[in-house]
Amino acid sequence: MSIRRLHDLRHSHASLLVKLGVQPKEISQRLGHSNIGITMNLYSHLYEETDREVDNLFNELIKVN
Repeated sequence: MSIRRLHDLRHSHASLLVKLGVQPKEISQRLGHSNIGITMNLYSHLYEETDREVDNLFNELIKVN
């Protein structure tokens, strides 16, 4: 397995954890980052997407009730 492919697997792993709602601190520890800032700099765009999904779900909830 090449270095690039290993990196892809690592990124996919982190991305799936974000999608599952795992807290950034947990992901940071799992990836071995020295601080959570590294994790957030690399994956913050994924959290923004998750935030939009939560907003949409909440808006649907309000419409129903």
